[in-house]
Amino acid sequence: MTHAIQIGEALLVSVARLAIWLILLTIVFVPLERWFALHAAPAKRPILADLGLYFLNSLLPAALLAVPMAVVGAIAERLTPLAYLATINGLPFALRLLLGLIVAEVGTYWAHRWTHVSPFLWQFHAVHHAPRHIDWMINVRAHPFDIVFTRLCGLVPLYILGLGSVHGGNQGHLLPVYVTLFGTVWAFFIHANIGWRLGILERLVATPAFHHWHHTNDAHRDKNFAALLPLLDRIFGTYHLPAEWPPCYGIDAKLPESTAHQLLEPLGLIKAPPPALPAEPRPS
Repeated sequence: MTHAIQIGEALLVSVARLAIWLILLTIVFVPLERWFALHAAPAKRPILADLGLYFLNSLLPAALLAVPMAVVGAIAERLTPLAYLATINGLPFALRLLLGLIVAEVGTYWAHRWTHVSPFLWQFHAVHHAPRHIDWMINVRAHPFDIVFTRLCGLVPLYILGLGSVHGGNQGHLLPVYVTLFGTVWAFFIHANIGWRLGILERLVATPAFHHWHHTNDAHRDKNFAALLPLLDRIFGTYHLPAEWPPCYGIDAKLPESTAHQLLEPLGLIKAPPPALPAEPRPS
């Protein structure tokens, strides 16, 4: 009984923290999207569904990844030479954080790209691409297992390379948390319905214009997979950032209007054909 109470208290604390984060994000992005809107907001919006997905996709992936990440971390530390770990742990934390962001970005780039190629992974990822209007809350409109897969591919390399060392000191155990938190906040920004063009900065980091082109549903889809560093798309041939904005968003397949059905179908709990993979590029 005591253990159950402790779990309940921890859950309540997590929900309270998420509520505070949501308030802060709302204070930032609602005015920005009102003052600098790229597209007019839709007349109707599934606010309750978005709120539910915000809390679900903040809590469930973290819970599902806790044990696997602990196991990966323990195995990685056991197999990694102590001299190497000592060298990594001796680096300034700011440098380790920068390295962690880069390493995680490479992992998530390929995870994201695989979700567009694999029919199995796409049926989960399609939930995120289905909306035909993009704004900051579209970041939470995703399937929890899609988030788990992408985050797993980003965090495992951190532990393998000793950047998430639990016993190495220098806040090593916090580095994966900071990487995940930074990536999450940045994801809200790049989905925002903000018509800003940021000049040369767009070549260095992902921006709304860069990521909006990832959500396009025209001949240029399946581009811009990086969440933070466009350089990866340049290196691997998936970069696309013209002067104009995408003409349309969404996917060809029609998903169920019910958010619950969108989440249950890929799990096989509701019988329905999986959404078709993005079609071959068609003429603009």
